[in-house]
Amino acid sequence: MSSITTPSSESSATRLEFWRDIVSRNFVPLEIVPREGPEFHAQLRIARVGAVRVSVVTTPAHTARTRRSAGTGSDASDHVKVSLQLSGHCVLTQGDHQAELKPGELAVYDTRRPYTLDTDRPGRSLALMFPRAMLRLPERELARVTATSVSCRDGIGTVVRPFLYGLARQVDELESLGTSRLADNVADLVGTLLADHTGADRTTGGEEGREVLTHRLLTYMEQRLHDPELDPDRIAAAHHISRRYLYKLLAEHGYTVSGWIREQRLARCRSDLADPALAHLPVGAIGGRWGFPGPAHFSHAFRAAYGMSPSEARRATAG
Repeated sequence: MSSITTPSSESSATRLEFWRDIVSRNFVPLEIVPREGPEFHAQLRIARVGAVRVSVVTTPAHTARTRRSAGTGSDASDHVKVSLQLSGHCVLTQGDHQAELKPGELAVYDTRRPYTLDTDRPGRSLALMFPRAMLRLPERELARVTATSVSCRDGIGTVVRPFLYGLARQVDELESLGTSRLADNVADLVGTLLADHTGADRTTGGEEGREVLTHRLLTYMEQRLHDPELDPDRIAAAHHISRRYLYKLLAEHGYTVSGWIREQRLARCRSDLADPALAHLPVGAIGGRWGFPGPAHFSHAFRAAYGMSPSEARRATAG
């Protein structure tokens, strides 16, 4: 766990530049404009749990907006950001959506698109960053829920809220306690809340019915990533559809069956390689856990995706 606070001994302008650099490296490139008032002081407490980055952010009143320059060291374009307001008040604007967030409400950001965040008073929030594929929410449903206020005070939110507040309280201990399984649980709970908010889990006909079926297909595939025999014929048969229709449904969301499975398996492998609790497992065993038929196949696919071998990725994380 890292705790980063703006240096009190520096000038306000220096602290502001320091904070811009910190949030840009840990989230997306941002411009920070403080409001009139006390000098700028902020704090970021951050922990990595598997593929999920958990942060508690404390800031004064300010405006944050994405910069036009693309890309960060965290590969943020492949991630979603979910922010739960713990105290204070903010307004998130992205595209034609605007969400006013009060304590106990959360919103999801699409990190591929510009957004603006306005706060009119000091506040505190829990921010989660994780690969968008972990959310297992169809792209159209994600677009519908982006920058909308989702309450954690009723419905499924009453189940999810204590868990998220617990993450915020224990952020200092999460890296020693957390595992990749906890990371999956975080994404699953948030995804369930968002799916309930959009109605993605309720059976409907027509276009929305296809969205529900696509969500079920992705969930089915995700739950069987460890099975090396997972293939289009098996997936289609389990859902009583043709292989051609399976391809069509996933293509509507920019996926291919084999490409989605490979991407998800590699993401799980990368997370496991970074998990100290799994350091005793050989690299080849990590690949085998997620359905790769052999060490050579796994190593070739991993290098093609990440530009380094699995062993190099494990050493880089350990270092």
